[in-house]
Amino acid sequence: MSDSNRAMTVSREMPANTFNGYAFLLALLVPVAIVVWRIAAFNNGGGAWWGGILLVLAILAFILTLAGFYMIQPNQAYVITQFGAYRGTDRTQGLRWVWFWQGRRKINVRAHNVHSERVKINDLRGNPIEVACNVVWRVQDTAQASFDVDDYREFVNIQIEAGLRTVGARHPYDDMSDDDKTTLRGSADVISSELQAELNDRLKVAGIIVDEAGLTHLAYAPEIAGAMLRRQQAEAVIAARTKLVMGAVGMVEDALTKLAEDGVVDLDDERKAAMVSNLMVVLCGDREAQPVVNTGTLYQ
Repeated sequence: MSDSNRAMTVSREMPANTFNGYAFLLALLVPVAIVVWRIAAFNNGGGAWWGGILLVLAILAFILTLAGFYMIQPNQAYVITQFGAYRGTDRTQGLRWVWFWQGRRKINVRAHNVHSERVKINDLRGNPIEVACNVVWRVQDTAQASFDVDDYREFVNIQIEAGLRTVGARHPYDDMSDDDKTTLRGSADVISSELQAELNDRLKVAGIIVDEAGLTHLAYAPEIAGAMLRRQQAEAVIAARTKLVMGAVGMVEDALTKLAEDGVVDLDDERKAAMVSNLMVVLCGDREAQPVVNTGTLYQ
């Protein structure tokens, strides 16, 4: 058997041929009138044999006509089938009617909001983390949702978890060494866009479209939360110290250049080294500097 024969047939939504239910509601008056007429005739002694047959047919027509009514509210649709074959989707609001032998299934095409359970995964660095997300989705193609998957609601829930695991494993939880790198904690907009694209790709087989997706919970797993907190604190201290030292070096360089240009003082290499040391202590120290008055010279 070729691959094309084994491939699943993709359903496509098309409009159904249905009828205005209000017109058939008026048509119900005909069998009702016949029933009333024949009952009155029987009571008056005019019950011919053909009258009984007409009465039965009128009652049967009333029941079968009544079975074809259904109501469509805003943002709802009905999938119409006939002897197992798809005959289209009715999205027309109001009272509708189809033949009694045609099946119909209601599909809610309104927006659905799903908050996933917390999922434990490993990020790009292999650290165990817990994540959860919120997803807004809706049915775009009712034929695919009805015939291409077994239960489209359950399918959505499973694919949300799978997509969350996929996106979460692509990036590290946090990376303070590179400000431009995408991280789960620091790049919320990028992660939300990736998650939405991933879910749309997974759910298109079911005729589902995702309008919005984003992380609602992100944390290290409890077994490493304490260690990773200390690591984050250490990285923050190192990053702050690095920026402080680089800024201090620039300030010292500017000070020495300004003193030389204005001719305030003529410093040799040894005095420059001493000034650099003193300025770095003042600028990088954790506590306020205590001035020391030198009444002599640098060499005494």
